[in-house]
Amino acid sequence: MQTNTKISITKDEIVSVAQKMRDEGRLLVMIHGHLNKAGQHVICYDYSLGTEVASYEVVGESTLPTISHIYATAAEWPEREINELIGTVFEGLDTSDRLFLPDSMLDGKGQILVTPINVLKEKNGLL
Repeated sequence: MQTNTKISITKDEIVSVAQKMRDEGRLLVMIHGHLNKAGQHVICYDYSLGTEVASYEVVGESTLPTISHIYATAAEWPEREINELIGTVFEGLDTSDRLFLPDSMLDGKGQILVTPINVLKEKNGLL
């Protein structure tokens, strides 16, 4: 059975934790994020420790350092997804191209537009 341990860290600890995990041969399982009820960014870095997953959590920071120079694509893609979906900025990460959302779906950074279907149809000449 796999267990999970949550560890609170600051944004200043992200790179050193990632480097330590990489040096120990630990896999970066996932980076995921959301906005909590207070509107704060919550970003978790999950690392495999065998039968345990260690989740390092940063709360309340909208700008974080990238760890893509340590974990390459394993970090780059989830960082880009989080940037695109909730607007967290990862310093040093190239976000010049959209990963999956077209520019027409966004209103500023990380704000997905929800448009009624009839308005979309009218915009596209389908009504």
